[in-house]
Amino acid sequence: MKKIVLILIVFAVSSSGSIAQTALEIITKADEKHRGESSYGEMSMTIIRKGWTRTVEMKTWSKGSEYFMIYITAPVKEKGQVFLKRGKEMWNWMPSIDRMIKLPPSMMMQSWMGSDFNNDDLVEQSSIIKDYEHKLLGKAKVRDVICFKLELIPKPEAPVVWGEIISWITVEGYDMWASEYYDENGDLVNVEQAYDIKDFGDRQIPTKIEIIPVGKRGEKTILNILDMKFNEPLDDDFFSQQNMKRIR
Repeated sequence: MKKIVLILIVFAVSSSGSIAQTALEIITKADEKHRGESSYGEMSMTIIRKGWTRTVEMKTWSKGSEYFMIYITAPVKEKGQVFLKRGKEMWNWMPSIDRMIKLPPSMMMQSWMGSDFNNDDLVEQSSIIKDYEHKLLGKAKVRDVICFKLELIPKPEAPVVWGEIISWITVEGYDMWASEYYDENGDLVNVEQAYDIKDFGDRQIPTKIEIIPVGKRGEKTILNILDMKFNEPLDDDFFSQQNMKRIR
C-alpha cells in the first residue's frame, strides 16, 4: 500500500510539473529570474500620446534589490542624465545644469521621463517581495499562456505607491506576463503586458513590456529590452553619486 501511495504521489508531481507552491515562492522565483544577482541592460522606451511619439534610449545596471542605475543615451536633449537608487534613496544627476537632485518619497508616483512608468517602477524603490502580502488566487489563461494569478496587498506602513497589484506569472518559466495596478481607492490605474520572450545567456525573459494607462485611449508606453547580461560582477561602489557623473 505504501508503494502504491508513493507511486501516486510521484505521478501527481510529475504530471503537474511541481509540488504546490505558495504565492510568495512563485513571485520570488519570478523576481529573482528577472533581476538576477546583478544585471546590465540596453533598452529603448517609446512613449505614445495623442499627436506625438517620443523614444528614450538607456543603459541600466542593477545589483540585488538595493542598487539600480539608469544612464540616458538618447535623445540628445536628455543624454547624460543618470538616475540612481541606493538603498532607500533615489538621486538624479542632470549634467546640463550640473546638478544632483535627491528625489523625495513624495515624487515616487510621478511620471518618469514623461512616460506611463513612475519613478518607483523604474528604480524598483519598493520591493514586491518585502513590502507586500501575497495571495495565490489560482490559475488563469492570459493570451494563450497558463499563469498563476496572484494578489499583492501592501503591508501596513510599507513605503509603496500602489494600493493593490494583481499579477499573472507564467506557470512555465515564471515570467511576469501581466499586471494590474490599483490606487489606494481601489481604482485601476495601469495595465501592464509582457511579450516576446527571448534568450539572454542562461535564461529567457520577455523583451517587450507595455504600460497602458486606464481611461487614456490610444496612449501607452512600450519598453523594449535590446540586450541583457546577468550575474556579472559589480561592486557596491559602482552605484555611487561620484560614478553617476562618470558613467557612459
